[in-house]
Amino acid sequence: MSDLNNSNHPTSDPSMGLVFSIQRYSIQDGPGIRTTVFLKGCPLRCDWCSNPESQNPFPEIMARGMKCQGCGTCIETCQNEAISLREGVVHIERSTCRLCMDCVAACPNGALEITGQFLSLEAIFEEAQRDRLFYQNSGGGITLSGGEPLSQPEFAASFLKRCKSAGLSTALDTCGHASWDHMEPVLKYTDLVLYDLKHLDPDIHQQGTRVKNDLILENLARIVASGISRVWIRIPLIQGYNDAEPYLKNLARWMRDQPVEKISLLNYHEWGKPKYGFLGRSYPRNDNPSISEERLKSLQAVMEAEGIRVTIGH
Repeated sequence: MSDLNNSNHPTSDPSMGLVFSIQRYSIQDGPGIRTTVFLKGCPLRCDWCSNPESQNPFPEIMARGMKCQGCGTCIETCQNEAISLREGVVHIERSTCRLCMDCVAACPNGALEITGQFLSLEAIFEEAQRDRLFYQNSGGGITLSGGEPLSQPEFAASFLKRCKSAGLSTALDTCGHASWDHMEPVLKYTDLVLYDLKHLDPDIHQQGTRVKNDLILENLARIVASGISRVWIRIPLIQGYNDAEPYLKNLARWMRDQPVEKISLLNYHEWGKPKYGFLGRSYPRNDNPSISEERLKSLQAVMEAEGIRVTIGH
């Protein structure tokens, strides 16, 4: 990517987006082959988040200790004395770091890297639309994800509008925790909403995400009632949190009154676990292995018995 700007650029600028990844050839973020643009910033703090670098609405430094050679160049470069070596590996004192990014530029081994870039709308669009031939042949398109893309509502609306003006199919992957004033303008340019639903119980939802779900459920009802966009519900299945059969049966019955196209069950994984260490954080969950394929299919059958369409992993 280009156009890197390490200053505190306002995320309310509709022509600039704070992006931490652009993933091509994605088959998990909507129908067909897609390009997924991941925006930085999220109001939730899910215990199982696989992209912790997506949470904060500003660029950050990831320190990959396995690449560190202990040369001390970053220590000499840092003007705020925020970097030290612990057992020969780089360590950043996050409370002291001013995110000037000088250490990243100085590191000769690539042990320090920036996650989060302010990019122009056109730069992001040009990268995202490179595979439009694949979109057309597969029924795919462009998905805006995060983090939470509605944390940058002005940019999200402008970017999806640009995609629609180019004849591209659009999808919005959202947790739904945003004001309707921010959400509605984005939906105007969204063909499909991938709506992440963690739990129906407000207290249990808060335990796992640090926010209650009243706004999330309210927005889901408004989207469905408006008919503006198609809706798929996506449920990350977390062992001991929302995988009990009675709960999923009740959820399926509740979903019968929400005319969405389908529900997708997404299995918990720990692929993002190393990133917490790179960011100087502790991984929140250490006791929740993935659910077996056999049990996933059993839970799928429990929900489908209530008369709704359920898929696994998509």
